[in-house]
Amino acid sequence: MGEAKRRKEQLGDDYGKDEKILPWIPLTKGQSEKFVAWTTQGAWIGIFAMVALWLTVRFIGPGFGWWDVEF
Repeated sequence: MGEAKRRKEQLGDDYGKDEKILPWIPLTKGQSEKFVAWTTQGAWIGIFAMVALWLTVRFIGPGFGWWDVEF
């Protein structure tokens, strides 16, 4: 418990607030972690959408006569 009290005295009003990445950038570490999580999720959604589109064009499309694909 002594370490927490020392940190609280040292930081003063900033105690318990999220740290900034760099002093001149108005982004906190928590915000940067959320950004990474959102972009990672978006990338996976994009990958699955691209695979679904590819499967549709490659296998289902020729069955409907959309493209003449010869094997």
